[in-house]
Amino acid sequence: MASVSLCMIVKNEEDVLGRCLGSISHLVDEIVIVDTGSTDRTKDIAARFTDLIFDFPWQDDFAAARNESFSHASMDYCMWLDADDVLLEEDQAAFLALKESLDPAVSVVMAPYHTGFDEGGHVTFSYYRERLIKNRAGMSWAGAVHEAVTPLGKTLYADFAVTHRKTRPSDPDRNLRIYQARLEAGEVLEPRQQFYYGRELYYHHDWETALKVFERFLDEGRGWVENNIDACCHCAYCHQKLSRPREALEALFRTFAYDRPRAEVCCEIGLWFFQKEQYRQAAYWYALALTCTRDDRRGGFVSPDCYGYLPCIQLCVCYSRLGDTERAKAFNDLAASYKPDSPAVLHNRAFFQALSEQAV
Repeated sequence: MASVSLCMIVKNEEDVLGRCLGSISHLVDEIVIVDTGSTDRTKDIAARFTDLIFDFPWQDDFAAARNESFSHASMDYCMWLDADDVLLEEDQAAFLALKESLDPAVSVVMAPYHTGFDEGGHVTFSYYRERLIKNRAGMSWAGAVHEAVTPLGKTLYADFAVTHRKTRPSDPDRNLRIYQARLEAGEVLEPRQQFYYGRELYYHHDWETALKVFERFLDEGRGWVENNIDACCHCAYCHQKLSRPREALEALFRTFAYDRPRAEVCCEIGLWFFQKEQYRQAAYWYALALTCTRDDRRGGFVSPDCYGYLPCIQLCVCYSRLGDTERAKAFNDLAASYKPDSPAVLHNRAFFQALSEQAV
């Protein structure tokens, strides 16, 4: 069986650290905690689970802190979690099965990271992350923010997922401050960091600057295909915020230069036409979304609803607006096959029932 060192960086996480470690401590062989300056009970809680607790001064560099945590690991593989992550019961079983069967030739294990949820707890946003990295195999973290490990050697895609469960907002300005400080110091951002810098600007409603960063990122042509597609989408979002709808649509179409249509993009284009009450055009794009194959292993951000529920519920509305009630009802039923308790599905069902009763 492969041995695993859980390596974490923490700061003032007393509200969530016990929950996190309680979901994983019985599955790993070692726990390494690197504290970057807690002033609460974080280290006391960590001490319930491990003696390997180290202090590391915060340097506005997540990669540096994660590399420090990995440097104390002694097992075959290093695993990382954030303090507000958990392994749900079904994922704990899948993780244990992976440990028992893991081929020693595997250098990196990729696993789904579930970070967005609807009111029913269904996953609405997910992507693969490098979750287990072979110890002392020449791989390290890079990037002061949105840090990542470039995989070397054999990669395995695992079934277990890590669930991100925030209980409070984090500092919304931290990442942007780090990027801006590095730029002011003369640092040139590599493509991945440039992409995420654009996203931080977008989150801070600096639409014009974000647009410039994304367009420069795309024009330089050095980005990963999934980041390129996402950057095009964010260009569209910026144009929409700046009241430039035509440019927004063009940015969405630009994604097709990088790869086959993604359901997420088709739904965005469908929404563009829907908001203009061009329901036939909107229906075309929502129907196209239903033909797109979901492939989480491409590594990009995935919105599962775009591969079923969302286009169906939108097609229901489109055809209802077009006067095709039978088709609208059929798509509502199809949406129900994905989310039977959806408030929108139930509302539509009641609406169609009322129409039927009025016709009698």
